Amino acid sequence: MDLYKELVALRCFTHSDMLQITGSESAAQWQIKNYLKKGYIERVRRNLYAVVSMETEQPIPTRFQIASRISDDAYISHHSAFEFYGYSNQVFYDVYFGTEKKVRPFDYNGLSYQPVVWRGNTGIEETKIGVRVTSLERTVVDSIADFTRIGGLEELMRCLALIPSLDGKKLLEALEIYGRGQLYQKAGYILEAYKDDMSLSDAFFKKCATQISASKTYLFDKQDDFIFHEKWMLYAPKELKKLVDKVGVDFNAV
Repeated sequence: MDLYKELVALRCFTHSDMLQITGSESAAQWQIKNYLKKGYIERVRRNLYAVVSMETEQPIPTRFQIASRISDDAYISHHSAFEFYGYSNQVFYDVYFGTEKKVRPFDYNGLSYQPVVWRGNTGIEETKIGVRVTSLERTVVDSIADFTRIGGLEELMRCLALIPSLDGKKLLEALEIYGRGQLYQKAGYILEAYKDDMSLSDAFFKKCATQISASKTYLFDKQDDFIFHEKWMLYAPKELKKLVDKVGVDFNAV
């Protein structure tokens, strides 16, 4: 049981972890096979295992801990990051993670783990509970860049409404990862609606305005109620915050 206790401390582990614990390849392979048979562990995907609680007979690691161990550089992002921080309006069955390695989507324990484009380690937080997650600022920028992994504009806005403050410098660092003028336009427009709530400075928005694209663009697919916001060179809803109060209207981006 000493080995099981070591694995419980890890919550989820790889073949390399078992090799390091047992000290030999043959012992590592035997222990994994033996513990799978006894139900002490479950295979999450190739070379990744979750430890099972003997009391509840359920996997011990959270979805966030599992996603963070998919590879050495894996981190959770987009809506999954908002869920981790406690700033989400809904709980998704999709778990979004980034990694430089090629990993196919997979299902485990009723959840679908979905890889996103890896954009480096800027703005990645390391936690004491074994979770690697995009910073709150990078989570916001990633979600503005890809509405489809946040559940649409309305869900993004509901998440933003829960955030007490954001760091303008960290937001700009996250925007620099993309280096896209259109993203500065969208971020400036959306975050301006929460300027006072999040204590964002005028300097942040001035910087965004200097980086915007020279061409007009749409927040997402053209809608009848869009107007042109000259400051951001952007076609978007007239009053952004009022969207969350509307019922039965789908503002999800494609």
